[in-house]
Amino acid sequence: MHYMLQKRTNRKRLATRWLADLIPEKGHARRLTVLTLVQSAGSGLFLTSNAIFLTRYTGISPFKVGLGLAMAGIFGFAATVPLGRLADRTGAQPLLVSGYAALAVLFVSYCFVETFTAFVVIASLISICETSASPLRAALLQALFSGRLVVRVRAQMRSAFNLGYMLGAAASGGALAVGSASAFFVVLVVNSAAQAVCVVITVRLKPASVGPHKAKEEQRRHRGALRDKSFLALTAVNGFLELHYTVFTVGIPLWIVSHTNVPSALNSVLLITGTVLVIVLQVPMSRNVDTLESAAAVVRRGGFFMAISCALFAASGMGDGAAVPFMLIATVLLAIGEVAQSAGSWGISFGWPPVGHQAEYQGVYGLGRGIREFAGPALMASLIVPFGWKGWMALGVIFFALSFLPAPLVRAGRPARTAENH
Repeated sequence: MHYMLQKRTNRKRLATRWLADLIPEKGHARRLTVLTLVQSAGSGLFLTSNAIFLTRYTGISPFKVGLGLAMAGIFGFAATVPLGRLADRTGAQPLLVSGYAALAVLFVSYCFVETFTAFVVIASLISICETSASPLRAALLQALFSGRLVVRVRAQMRSAFNLGYMLGAAASGGALAVGSASAFFVVLVVNSAAQAVCVVITVRLKPASVGPHKAKEEQRRHRGALRDKSFLALTAVNGFLELHYTVFTVGIPLWIVSHTNVPSALNSVLLITGTVLVIVLQVPMSRNVDTLESAAAVVRRGGFFMAISCALFAASGMGDGAAVPFMLIATVLLAIGEVAQSAGSWGISFGWPPVGHQAEYQGVYGLGRGIREFAGPALMASLIVPFGWKGWMALGVIFFALSFLPAPLVRAGRPARTAENH
């Protein structure tokens, strides 16, 4: 009896600690988390319905919608580093406020799009604001917090992002079910309102200044992120490891339809399972990331989990009876790998930049996402569809091999960073 009571007490303590970790403390941590929740809910509502609505009610063909969004994505990535450099001089907060304010207007502007040119212009401006917002938020986060706390708050933001996006995507299902032009306008107005709320929240985030003399001295002395070879290598490695996103959104659906006989609806089950696990595990698994070395070790652990996950996805093609259980276990391991990789990635991106260059470095680090967004879908299609289980094994080898690289890259870059910071 005593053992059972003790076991129940321990479970309660674990649940209480998990909830305490997941819910941020009052002040800037909570504001940032609410900001992420609101912004991601608006994005989930819009992004999961925009392609369908745009092709129905703007008169633009599906091909041109895809082409326009691809062009917009290029403009967004091209603007990230220059805006990061500007943020290091002006502060990330003013640029972030301006970006959210612009988005509030731009999303409503879609209501009046009638030509392909107008669509590309608006989509490109939205892409610039949205793509730059991620490194700007990271730079603002780093200005507000330090040490282990910065990774903890970032983990809380990540959990809030997944929750908000899932809620927005669910709401978009209702809009798509209605399927009218009015439903599309409601989606746009709600998303614009979400961006306006983000403006209000961001205005209340007041980071302490670094000190103008120290910041200017660091900016004059430092070579810049694009000349930091070790950091660029870490950016590329991280970009390839972030292919776990593309595995969820492209790799698994392609595998289901091309190499298994399971119902296509299983894809939704796996995606929801992975999303919920990320929400639940992201904060607890980010606790001890407080140095570059610990961050590199966590990235390596994440790569191992992702590699094992790929092997299980390969095994799921052995027969119909094995498909569903193997894919469920593989999804759990992939989500654990994603959580670990993300935590380690933040530790590196927050711990590496010298004083006065946080936004520039965050912008450069964000360029690694281009690997998953532009090359990821093509890589999934070229590995998994034609090669089946062998493609999964090849992807697992990529994850496994790359997970070993952050640690030596961190060691290689330390002398140069130490010299520039003294």
